[in-house]
Amino acid sequence: MMHLRCHGLLRTVVVLAAVLILAPARAQEQPIRIIFPFAAGGSGDGLARLIADKMRAGLNRPVIVESRTGASGRLGVQAVKAAAPDGNTLLITPIAPVAIYQHVYPSLDYDPIADFVPVSQVATFDFGVAVGPQITAASLKDLVAWAKANPAQANYGIPAAGSLPHFLGVMFGRTTGTDVRAVPYRGSAAALTDLVGGQIAMVFTTTSDLAEMHKAGRIRMLATSDRARSPFVPEVPTFREAGYDLEATGWYGMFAPAKTPPDVVERLNKAIVAAVQMPEVQERMRAFGLQPTGTSAKDFAEIQKTDSARWAPHVKASGFKPQD
Repeated sequence: MMHLRCHGLLRTVVVLAAVLILAPARAQEQPIRIIFPFAAGGSGDGLARLIADKMRAGLNRPVIVESRTGASGRLGVQAVKAAAPDGNTLLITPIAPVAIYQHVYPSLDYDPIADFVPVSQVATFDFGVAVGPQITAASLKDLVAWAKANPAQANYGIPAAGSLPHFLGVMFGRTTGTDVRAVPYRGSAAALTDLVGGQIAMVFTTTSDLAEMHKAGRIRMLATSDRARSPFVPEVPTFREAGYDLEATGWYGMFAPAKTPPDVVERLNKAIVAAVQMPEVQERMRAFGLQPTGTSAKDFAEIQKTDSARWAPHVKASGFKPQD
């Protein structure tokens, strides 16, 4: 009887030891979830999967990307806000939900600064203004002079109301003293069709959406919005080079829930930056029309705050009111 009891006790000890040994390994096996708050299939989703793939190898852990769509990206952002601050749930998002929405929505179910810890900016993208064949302007100053002389026709196409190109158009009008009006389309392609057809004078959208038609000579890009010229159209000057004090850069970045420990943020930052610095990742990013960055967490926090302050007055001046 004693022998059986000892045997049973030994078996229990062995099982417990096995559980204790496997527990840390299982914790490590818990996948990191990267939530992308928009639909799968676009360049943002492609970027998320590209980085997740390299982080998986760098951290030696499963990393999965989950598209959590709805409410113009707000549902996915809220899901990360509500997640445990343990580094197992991250948000990868473009600039708007975390630097623009607080100026757009009268009440937001999250605070982009207080509810999240910036981990790393991963890529930037800029915007451009282009004219069609019917506008003879060869420079941005020519376009401004034309818009002042023809206020009734000075409309600009944008891929959507309340998008960054919409607010960039407002910024342009306020900076140049022109009365330009936004005409929202469903995406850049429809706006560019009307630009070529002469139904609209100019289009503001991402540089990557304009570059191909500009190179083919079907439209003329007059300026791009980043601090430096775009590597996709190096012959096109920046707004500043063209004589106007205007700068606007879009970006994608990675965030963790507030209260995520600094050592966890540091470890994640290292894995993300290492992924972004890989030549094959940079090549793919450029194919998406993005410029790779990979910043420190501290630098990214500054970028988020600076950009939020930069866009705020122009969002307000646009008078845009969201439908949802």
